[in-house]
Amino acid sequence: MHKLIALFIVAAVGCADQPSAVYPTNPPVDEAQIALGPGDKIEVVVYNGSHESRAAYAIDAAGDLEIQFIGKVGATGKTTRAIQKDIHDRLADGYLTSPIVSISVLEINSQKLSVFGQVSRSGSVKFTPGMTIIDAIANSGGFTPLARKNMVRVTRMINGKPEIYKIPVEMIAEGTRPNFPVGPGDQVFVPERPW
Repeated sequence: MHKLIALFIVAAVGCADQPSAVYPTNPPVDEAQIALGPGDKIEVVVYNGSHESRAAYAIDAAGDLEIQFIGKVGATGKTTRAIQKDIHDRLADGYLTSPIVSISVLEINSQKLSVFGQVSRSGSVKFTPGMTIIDAIANSGGFTPLARKNMVRVTRMINGKPEIYKIPVEMIAEGTRPNFPVGPGDQVFVPERPW
């Protein structure tokens, strides 16, 4: 009996997680390059001489913004820079003289990532710029008691091919490893611990 217990302890110690020490620590996407979609909210500021106009807009289900004075502007699949240029060009086309247009993202609702496995609520999580693996798991209700916290697997599509990273989330939370930024479309899987 004692040999069996000793064997179990040795096996459990042998199964201790040895997570990868190397994984990306830079955001996978530049916020300025995120393509916007229905439900996303932006703020548009237009400077015309000494006058400033500021308004918040939401991209509708058809993928358009209804901008004051110029009407519909197609926004789905475009970056903030592309939308900014479109609004600028339409305002400068006889409506305003030399307008300056600035756009900032208030809320991204169209971009998601998946979190499943040993978390309280599996499913889609709304992506927000700057989001980390800690944020994604927290938005899923946190780990279950059976979670294997230092071997969380993230699958990310890069140039049409899946890249898989094993992330030591518990070590990140303890501050002994750098954080891991997540991106839209990432699939986060929290496995069950074997012991």
